[in-house]
Amino acid sequence: MRTRWLDETEMTAWVRLAAVLELLPGVLDSQLRRDAELTHYEYYVMAMLSEAPKRTLRMTALAQRTNATLPRLSHVVKRLEGRELVERFPCPEDARATNARLTATGWKKLRATAPGHVETVRQHVIDVLTPEQISQLAGIAGAILESVDPDGNLSAVYRR
Repeated sequence: MRTRWLDETEMTAWVRLAAVLELLPGVLDSQLRRDAELTHYEYYVMAMLSEAPKRTLRMTALAQRTNATLPRLSHVVKRLEGRELVERFPCPEDARATNARLTATGWKKLRATAPGHVETVRQHVIDVLTPEQISQLAGIAGAILESVDPDGNLSAVYRR
């Protein structure tokens, strides 16, 4: 099979996307650590719980929505439990499963943290783009997401 090398325009697009993928997580993480003593992933876990009915999900569903292995998620939830932001309890429908729920303290923390997080997202992503570019970004990200998430595990979370 012959390698289809990137042309100059494609290489520019790829290198810029790779740079964004490297730098943006650090920007988001820094703001959340500074303002809320949370990592971006901890915030993401809490946000996914906040959008679930009764702010509760099975750990397996939460792992799927946050693209984590169960061991990684369990470790993060344990840290959040230690801060009384999340609690785990046996699933009433299946005794073999465990649920995670955002506590009242967690909900309060998330609500207090969200404005700073949204402002950081606006500052570094939304406000530097025109409305047309935002629409294009949504389409571009959607196309890439379909390619890297063919089963729609994460895609489904963002279809509102």
